[in-house]
Amino acid sequence: MLQLDRLTITQGDFHLTADWSAAAGARIAVMGPSGAGKSTLLSVIAGFFPQASGRVLWQGQDLTVLPPGERPVTILFQDQNLFPHLSVAQNLGLGLRPDLRLTGADHDQIDKALERVGLQGLGPRRPAQLSGGQASRAALARALLRSRPMLLLDEPFAALGPALRAEMLDLVREVADETGALVLMVTHDPQDALALDGDTAFVAEGVVHPPVPTVELLADPPPAVQDYLGRK
Repeated sequence: MLQLDRLTITQGDFHLTADWSAAAGARIAVMGPSGAGKSTLLSVIAGFFPQASGRVLWQGQDLTVLPPGERPVTILFQDQNLFPHLSVAQNLGLGLRPDLRLTGADHDQIDKALERVGLQGLGPRRPAQLSGGQASRAALARALLRSRPMLLLDEPFAALGPALRAEMLDLVREVADETGALVLMVTHDPQDALALDGDTAFVAEGVVHPPVPTVELLADPPPAVQDYLGRK
Protein backbone atom coordinates (compact mmCIF):
# COMPACT_ATOMS: atom_id res chain seq x y z
CA MET A 1 0.00 0.00 0.00
CA LEU A 2 1.11 3.55 -0.80
CA GLN A 3 0.23 6.01 1.94
CA LEU A 4 0.58 9.78 1.69
CA ASP A 5 0.40 10.61 5.37
CA ARG A 6 -0.51 14.27 5.90
CA LEU A 7 1.98 15.14 3.17
CA THR A 8 2.72 18.82 2.67
CA ILE A 9 4.82 20.23 -0.16
CA THR A 10 5.91 23.86 -0.32
CA GLN A 11 8.05 25.87 -2.71
CA GLY A 12 7.91 29.64 -2.34
CA ASP A 13 4.22 30.55 -2.56
CA PHE A 14 3.33 27.06 -3.79
CA HIS A 15 1.55 24.79 -1.29
CA LEU A 16 0.20 21.27 -1.84
CA THR A 17 -1.27 18.70 0.52
CA ALA A 18 -2.19 15.02 0.17
CA ASP A 19 -3.57 12.62 2.76
CA TRP A 20 -4.77 9.30 1.30
CA SER A 21 -3.69 5.77 0.51
CA ALA A 22 -3.84 3.41 -2.47
CA ALA A 23 -3.54 -0.36 -2.68
CA ALA A 24 -0.65 -2.13 -4.36
CA GLY A 25 -1.45 -2.70 -8.03
CA ALA A 26 -3.75 0.33 -8.29
CA ARG A 27 -3.74 2.39 -11.48
CA ILE A 28 -4.16 6.09 -10.73
CA ALA A 29 -4.21 9.00 -13.16
CA VAL A 30 -3.06 12.26 -11.57
CA MET A 31 -4.97 14.99 -13.40
CA GLY A 32 -5.42 18.72 -12.94
CA PRO A 33 -4.56 22.17 -14.29
CA SER A 34 -1.04 23.13 -15.32
CA GLY A 35 0.98 24.23 -12.32
CA ALA A 36 -1.27 22.44 -9.84
CA GLY A 37 1.61 20.29 -8.58
CA LYS A 38 1.14 16.95 -10.34
CA SER A 39 4.77 16.49 -11.37
CA THR A 40 5.97 17.82 -8.03
CA LEU A 41 3.95 15.15 -6.24
CA LEU A 42 5.67 12.42 -8.25
CA SER A 43 9.08 13.97 -7.59
CA VAL A 44 8.42 13.91 -3.84
CA ILE A 45 7.32 10.26 -3.93
CA ALA A 46 10.43 9.38 -5.94
CA GLY A 47 12.69 11.34 -3.58
CA PHE A 48 13.85 14.08 -5.96
CA PHE A 49 12.10 16.88 -4.07
CA PRO A 50 11.71 17.13 -0.27
CA GLN A 51 8.36 17.35 1.44
CA ALA A 52 7.80 20.12 3.98
CA SER A 53 6.07 17.74 6.39
CA GLY A 54 4.30 14.40 6.52
CA ARG A 55 5.45 11.07 5.15
CA VAL A 56 5.39 8.83 2.09
CA LEU A 57 5.03 5.18 3.11
CA TRP A 58 5.12 1.98 1.09
CA GLN A 59 3.88 -1.18 2.81
CA GLY A 60 4.33 0.65 6.11
CA GLN A 61 7.95 1.67 5.44
CA ASP A 62 8.73 5.39 5.61
CA LEU A 63 10.33 6.27 2.26
CA THR A 64 11.06 9.87 3.16
CA VAL A 65 14.26 8.82 4.92
CA LEU A 66 15.55 6.97 1.83
CA PRO A 67 17.51 8.41 -1.13
CA PRO A 68 15.89 8.04 -4.58
CA GLY A 69 17.94 5.00 -5.59
CA GLU A 70 16.76 3.02 -2.58
CA ARG A 71 13.06 3.71 -3.03
CA PRO A 72 10.81 1.03 -4.57
CA VAL A 73 10.08 3.33 -7.50
CA THR A 74 10.66 3.61 -11.23
CA ILE A 75 9.86 7.03 -12.71
CA LEU A 76 9.58 7.95 -16.38
CA PHE A 77 9.72 11.58 -17.50
CA GLN A 78 8.84 13.13 -20.85
CA ASP A 79 12.45 12.73 -22.04
CA GLN A 80 12.23 8.97 -21.36
CA ASN A 81 15.32 8.98 -19.05
CA LEU A 82 17.49 7.47 -21.82
CA PHE A 83 21.20 8.36 -21.83
CA PRO A 84 22.20 9.41 -25.36
CA HIS A 85 25.80 8.13 -25.13
CA LEU A 86 24.70 4.58 -24.27
CA SER A 87 23.12 1.99 -26.51
CA VAL A 88 19.51 0.97 -25.99
CA ALA A 89 20.68 -2.30 -24.45
CA GLN A 90 23.00 -0.45 -22.07
CA ASN A 91 20.20 1.91 -21.07
CA LEU A 92 18.11 -1.13 -20.19
CA GLY A 93 21.09 -2.66 -18.42
CA LEU A 94 21.11 0.26 -15.99
CA GLY A 95 17.81 -1.09 -14.71
CA LEU A 96 19.59 -4.26 -13.66
CA ARG A 97 23.07 -3.06 -12.70
CA PRO A 98 23.94 0.64 -12.41
CA ASP A 99 27.62 -0.18 -12.98
CA LEU A 100 26.71 -2.00 -16.24
CA ARG A 101 28.75 -5.05 -15.27
CA LEU A 102 26.25 -7.26 -17.01
CA THR A 103 26.34 -11.04 -16.98
CA GLY A 104 25.21 -13.35 -19.73
CA ALA A 105 21.97 -13.87 -17.85
CA ASP A 106 21.50 -10.09 -17.67
CA HIS A 107 21.91 -9.79 -21.44
CA ASP A 108 19.33 -12.54 -21.90
CA GLN A 109 16.89 -10.59 -19.71
CA ILE A 110 17.52 -7.44 -21.74
CA ASP A 111 16.89 -9.27 -25.01
CA LYS A 112 13.64 -10.70 -23.66
CA ALA A 113 12.51 -7.28 -22.43
CA LEU A 114 13.24 -5.72 -25.83
CA GLU A 115 11.29 -8.49 -27.52
CA ARG A 116 8.45 -8.02 -25.05
CA VAL A 117 7.98 -4.38 -26.13
CA GLY A 118 8.55 -5.01 -29.84
CA LEU A 119 12.15 -3.74 -30.05
CA GLN A 120 13.95 -7.00 -30.75
CA GLY A 121 17.23 -6.42 -32.57
CA LEU A 122 17.43 -2.72 -31.67
CA GLY A 123 19.64 -3.12 -28.60
CA PRO A 124 22.82 -1.81 -30.33
CA ARG A 125 21.18 1.44 -31.44
CA ARG A 126 21.58 4.77 -29.67
CA PRO A 127 18.45 6.58 -28.42
CA ALA A 128 18.84 9.23 -31.15
CA GLN A 129 18.31 6.47 -33.72
CA LEU A 130 14.89 5.60 -32.28
CA SER A 131 11.52 7.09 -33.10
CA GLY A 132 9.50 8.67 -30.31
CA GLY A 133 7.40 5.55 -29.95
CA GLN A 134 10.45 3.30 -29.88
CA ALA A 135 12.08 5.46 -27.19
CA SER A 136 8.91 5.17 -25.11
CA ARG A 137 8.98 1.40 -25.53
CA ALA A 138 12.64 1.26 -24.49
CA ALA A 139 11.88 3.25 -21.34
CA LEU A 140 9.03 0.89 -20.49
CA ALA A 141 11.27 -2.11 -21.14
CA ARG A 142 13.71 -0.77 -18.54
CA ALA A 143 10.82 -0.32 -16.10
CA LEU A 144 9.88 -3.96 -16.75
CA LEU A 145 13.43 -5.04 -15.96
CA ARG A 146 13.58 -2.97 -12.77
CA SER A 147 10.32 -4.55 -11.61
CA ARG A 148 9.83 -1.99 -8.85
CA PRO A 149 6.44 -2.03 -7.08
CA MET A 150 5.67 1.60 -8.00
CA LEU A 151 5.73 2.98 -11.56
CA LEU A 152 5.47 6.77 -11.80
CA LEU A 153 4.77 8.25 -15.24
CA ASP A 154 5.22 12.00 -15.68
CA GLU A 155 3.53 12.49 -19.06
CA PRO A 156 6.11 10.33 -20.89
CA PHE A 157 3.84 9.98 -23.93
CA ALA A 158 2.67 13.60 -24.20
CA ALA A 159 4.60 14.21 -27.42
CA LEU A 160 3.13 11.18 -29.18
CA GLY A 161 0.12 11.22 -31.48
CA PRO A 162 -3.23 9.87 -30.25
CA ALA A 163 -2.94 6.41 -31.82
CA LEU A 164 0.60 5.80 -30.60
CA ARG A 165 -0.23 7.21 -27.16
CA ALA A 166 -3.14 4.79 -26.88
CA GLU A 167 -0.82 1.94 -27.88
CA MET A 168 1.69 2.95 -25.19
CA LEU A 169 -1.06 3.12 -22.55
CA ASP A 170 -2.08 -0.41 -23.52
CA LEU A 171 1.52 -1.45 -22.96
CA VAL A 172 1.62 0.32 -19.58
CA ARG A 173 -1.41 -1.68 -18.45
CA GLU A 174 0.23 -4.91 -19.63
CA VAL A 175 3.50 -4.08 -17.84
CA ALA A 176 1.58 -3.18 -14.68
CA ASP A 177 -0.31 -6.48 -14.87
CA GLU A 178 2.93 -8.42 -15.31
CA THR A 179 4.80 -6.68 -12.50
CA GLY A 180 1.88 -5.97 -10.16
CA ALA A 181 3.10 -2.38 -9.93
CA LEU A 182 1.07 0.49 -8.60
CA VAL A 183 0.89 3.09 -11.39
CA LEU A 184 0.66 6.85 -10.88
CA MET A 185 0.39 8.64 -14.23
CA VAL A 186 0.34 12.41 -14.65
CA THR A 187 -1.88 13.47 -17.53
CA HIS A 188 -3.88 16.46 -18.77
CA ASP A 189 -6.09 14.30 -20.98
CA PRO A 190 -9.29 12.75 -19.57
CA GLN A 191 -9.16 10.15 -22.36
CA ASP A 192 -5.74 9.00 -21.16
CA ALA A 193 -7.11 8.76 -17.63
CA LEU A 194 -9.97 6.60 -18.91
CA ALA A 195 -7.55 4.45 -20.93
CA LEU A 196 -5.55 3.69 -17.79
CA ASP A 197 -8.71 1.93 -16.59
CA GLY A 198 -8.48 2.78 -12.90
CA ASP A 199 -8.88 5.77 -10.60
CA THR A 200 -8.07 9.46 -10.84
CA ALA A 201 -6.59 11.72 -8.17
CA PHE A 202 -7.59 15.25 -9.13
CA VAL A 203 -5.21 18.06 -8.15
CA ALA A 204 -6.62 21.53 -7.64
CA GLU A 205 -6.36 24.50 -5.30
CA GLY A 206 -3.46 23.05 -3.35
CA VAL A 207 -4.96 19.61 -2.69
CA VAL A 208 -4.33 16.19 -4.22
CA HIS A 209 -7.77 14.71 -3.73
CA PRO A 210 -8.13 11.00 -2.90
CA PRO A 211 -8.42 8.75 -5.96
CA VAL A 212 -11.91 7.86 -7.16
CA PRO A 213 -12.94 5.68 -10.12
CA THR A 214 -12.24 7.67 -13.28
CA VAL A 215 -15.49 6.67 -14.97
CA GLU A 216 -17.50 7.94 -11.99
CA LEU A 217 -15.48 11.16 -11.67
CA LEU A 218 -16.01 12.11 -15.32
CA ALA A 219 -19.66 11.03 -15.37
CA ASP A 220 -20.55 13.27 -12.42
CA PRO A 221 -17.66 15.73 -11.96
CA PRO A 222 -17.51 18.09 -8.99
CA PRO A 223 -17.27 21.84 -9.74
CA ALA A 224 -13.44 21.96 -9.88
CA VAL A 225 -13.35 19.10 -12.38
CA GLN A 226 -16.18 20.69 -14.40
CA ASP A 227 -14.14 23.88 -14.63
CA TYR A 228 -11.09 21.90 -15.74
CA LEU A 229 -13.08 20.04 -18.40
CA GLY A 230 -14.80 23.22 -19.59
CA ARG A 231 -18.25 21.96 -18.70
CA LYS A 232 -21.03 24.17 -17.38
